[in-house]
Amino acid sequence: MNKATKLLYTIQIADNALIIGHRISEWCGHGPILEQDIAATNIALDHLGQARSLYQYAAEIFNTLPAEEKKQMFSSTALQAKVAANENIDEDDLAYLRDGWDFHNVLLLEQTNKDWAYTIARSFFYDAFNYFFYSALLNSADTTLAAIAEKSLKEVTYHLRWSSEWLIRLGDGTEESHQRIQNAVNDLWMYTGEMTTANETDKAAFASGTGADLAAIKTAWKEKVSAVINEATLTMPKDAWMQQGGKDGLHTEHLGYILAELQFMQRAYPNMEW
Repeated sequence: MNKATKLLYTIQIADNALIIGHRISEWCGHGPILEQDIAATNIALDHLGQARSLYQYAAEIFNTLPAEEKKQMFSSTALQAKVAANENIDEDDLAYLRDGWDFHNVLLLEQTNKDWAYTIARSFFYDAFNYFFYSALLNSADTTLAAIAEKSLKEVTYHLRWSSEWLIRLGDGTEESHQRIQNAVNDLWMYTGEMTTANETDKAAFASGTGADLAAIKTAWKEKVSAVINEATLTMPKDAWMQQGGKDGLHTEHLGYILAELQFMQRAYPNMEW
């Protein structure tokens, strides 16, 4: 597996963590009850911590690439300028200076919060995937990714328990909560397939022993999701055509709004420091 592909694979994982972390952080100060406001904020921080570790590693890989390969990696004019000046990049550059088409997160994670039910359904689908993904990444031939997975798995295990319990609470609660969470599950289902559908980067990472086997994860994910949905007295959506493209830089309009907010300070005041 060459360095450029390993870089893209690492960024793909990091972008997932950053975007879901940002989405959940939007509940800070707006949670349905104080306890869950704090819980959601802490979960967002977990995701952002994972993103930072992965971006740090991605920056290390990028800085060792030949100059010509660096020019081909990102279309961002800000990063192109750094490459032209022979400057190294860091994790902040990857988060704040890339444009939307340079992001490789799955589409599910950029979908709006809408309400608490949509946030829970989105988190549950991703947490279930993340649990099996990081479990598989423990055996990665890349020792850095394996170490990040080991640290992250403790957090992800809690995330999955939290979102599972909320899915069950809403599904097996009042008539209104049941309908709201069922609507969220139905609407977000079409974005779930992308997580376990391998693109060329996933295939290369798995073939080299660096990445996870998404086919195996798909089976485990579906079993876990089905069990929790049944316990929540919800109806499992039928498999149908799935939205894709996020891993390859094709996104919904929602990502643009996320980046406009996330990147504003660094874009407005380049190279600012606290």
